[in-house]
Amino acid sequence: MVDIAFGPEPGKRPDATAPGAAYLAATRRKRLYGGLLLIFFVATMASGFLVAQDRNAGDFLEGLHRLDDFPAEVLSEAWEKRANLPGLMWANVDSLIETINIAAVSTLLGVLGAAFLSLLMTRGLARWPRLIPVLRRVTDAMRAIPEIVIALVLIYILGGGPIPAMIAITIHTMGVLGKLFSEVAENADLKPVEGLTSVGASWGQKMWFGIIPQVAPNWLSYALLRFEINVRASAILGFVGAGGIGYELKIAMQWGGGRYDQVVAIFLLLFLTIVAIDRLSDRWRTRLVQGN
Repeated sequence: MVDIAFGPEPGKRPDATAPGAAYLAATRRKRLYGGLLLIFFVATMASGFLVAQDRNAGDFLEGLHRLDDFPAEVLSEAWEKRANLPGLMWANVDSLIETINIAAVSTLLGVLGAAFLSLLMTRGLARWPRLIPVLRRVTDAMRAIPEIVIALVLIYILGGGPIPAMIAITIHTMGVLGKLFSEVAENADLKPVEGLTSVGASWGQKMWFGIIPQVAPNWLSYALLRFEINVRASAILGFVGAGGIGYELKIAMQWGGGRYDQVVAIFLLLFLTIVAIDRLSDRWRTRLVQGN
């Protein structure tokens, strides 16, 4: 008879199907996969560094000690002219407002487009199920093409200004949020939809009254997060002539020495704006998700 206090009888091998053996096998398998991934990561990083080193104009390691030369020059000049910073920050408020407007309009249009696309490509909710793979590939393409590439093409067609930036950010926002919105909608409870179907509601009515009230908090949370990202994106697109505060920053940096105080002023203004938007949107997201 086996004594449960001391395990199996002497001479008997432990059962390979016991929970302890399964746990040890899973642990060994996990460590093996982790080791293989680590080796792959190190090899990829090393090969990437060697390729970049060969294609670089100069040796990276030899120039590493000069990494802080440019930031030190900018900050030292800005410190000498620190009395000018408040005035320069105020002078660029108009450009900042333009950047925020680009981000806000792009986010609004992107959210509306993503909401419509997501409902059309969600399994169990789509009005035309055969179009689901097509719409998913469309959103994949929207996400795959960077905003700056779209903006450069549109600037070539439409000329410089905020319109190319707005269209580029809107397209990318639709691709990203379309996927996220669809994943949220897939987890919605279908009982309200079944009830609306039983009384003869149309597809639009089932989505509006049965699905959107369930997913609205998470959708709004994702939209607020995307608005933060779009403010940064609209500032970056200014470097390619898409208007906003990024364009002013590009001009100031091109002038070089003598205008570095304006560079720092624009950075400070943009940083404070991003922090304010981040804090406000974080509070709104928390309230929405918690249902307050």
